[in-house]
Amino acid sequence: MNNMDGIPEVTKARPTAGRRVWLRFADGEEGEVDLARYLNYGPVFGPLADEEFFRQLRVEAGTIAWPNGADIAPERLYELLVGCGERSSL
Repeated sequence: MNNMDGIPEVTKARPTAGRRVWLRFADGEEGEVDLARYLNYGPVFGPLADEEFFRQLRVEAGTIAWPNGADIAPERLYELLVGCGERSSL
């Protein structure tokens, strides 16, 4: 489910269309979230405007990250998914 601190953990992720990402969490929640809003959050997220760079995302330490060190808190990703994402069951 979540780690010992109660923080949701991303177990799988893949870019889909645009700046959307399909995510699966350890508790079984899965679906797509739109991360376009993060393109304007300072210099570390600027490179994500390049689609090729954006598609280099990977799962790292329970969340998603990019080669330049940009990452998004797993709690925020979970909130985006459960609150307004397009969920699908296992």
